[in-house]
Amino acid sequence: MTALPAAQQLRYLVALAEHQHFGRAAASCGVTQSTLSAGLIALERQLDAAILDRGAGKHVAFTALGEEVVSRARVALAALEAVSEAADAARRPMTGPLRLGVIPTIGPFLLPRLMPSLRQHFPDLRLFLREDTTANCLERLAAHRLDVVLLALPCDCDDAETLPVVTDDFVAALPPGSSLAASERVSVAQLASERLLLLEDGHCLRDQALAACGQSATPADPYAATSLHTLVQMVAGGLGATLLPRIAIDAGVTAGAELVLRELRGRGAWRTLGLAWRPNSARAAEYRALAPLLASAAGGRVASGARRT
Repeated sequence: MTALPAAQQLRYLVALAEHQHFGRAAASCGVTQSTLSAGLIALERQLDAAILDRGAGKHVAFTALGEEVVSRARVALAALEAVSEAADAARRPMTGPLRLGVIPTIGPFLLPRLMPSLRQHFPDLRLFLREDTTANCLERLAAHRLDVVLLALPCDCDDAETLPVVTDDFVAALPPGSSLAASERVSVAQLASERLLLLEDGHCLRDQALAACGQSATPADPYAATSLHTLVQMVAGGLGATLLPRIAIDAGVTAGAELVLRELRGRGAWRTLGLAWRPNSARAAEYRALAPLLASAAGGRVASGARRT
């Protein structure tokens, strides 16, 4: 019978690939550097092959086989974790640690209303939060460094399973003196004629705003904001108009700013807040249980149906 690598050896290997440093990898595994190094040497002997390129000097470098073994080790560890997760989910649903990723255009505005509800309904849940862009959150999800992501749909979610939960209307934010301020409602087509202020590349709200306003939109380059708060101040300064999510406005993102808010109408005048998790996750039922609390905290129209993207 073929001797199989130990799970701890695979953890050492993956940790070294992630940290690119023996000391930091060992610390992340809770062992000494010598223990980690010995474990990797034992793995190489067991496989009768070189995993690390020791001719690279002080830098951590893997052989071609080593890169493949790292990739397969991630898959193997994920499968082992899924076994434990399935047992925990059946025995104690909505308890223990949950690593939640959230994007910056949702987190600061929704979490203050969502967190008390989570504590009330799931008191034994230990939530760990990570705020990052959609792409980075999904990368961490695929790498098993996050369990579920709170994001805006539609997005390129790779093979993640997604659950649309609630719609979040866009609101037109206009500078003082805008010709559109006289209207009670602004159409997407009208807003497209304005100089459109956007978040910088990497934020899904930028792509969603451009998609809503269509090809006729004129981005006010080189002006791009790193946050919705900065975007609000840019509009108030007369640099252009933008789209703001309703949850951000309800949370006070425009408080004290001199700008004009108008209801936006037309196709694409909203986004959908939803959840994403790895396909076939043993905790999928638990993630779906978060949807009613999310919908209540967001206060929008409830979306229908889970789907794969």
